[in-house]
Amino acid sequence: MPNTYSQLYTQIIFAVKGRENLIKESFREELQKYISGIVAEKKQKLLAIYCMPD
Repeated sequence: MPNTYSQLYTQIIFAVKGRENLIKESFREELQKYISGIVAEKKQKLLAIYCMPD
């Protein structure tokens, strides 16, 4: 079909086993940069990221 477009938004949530508090505040920013780099390498667009402390 000519002129057919689609747009997909995906929300991904990771949780650790037992919901343990494993993401320390000192690692949060570095983890966000790492995940952002993976998304950029895949040539995707990241709208928002936040590693929320438990």
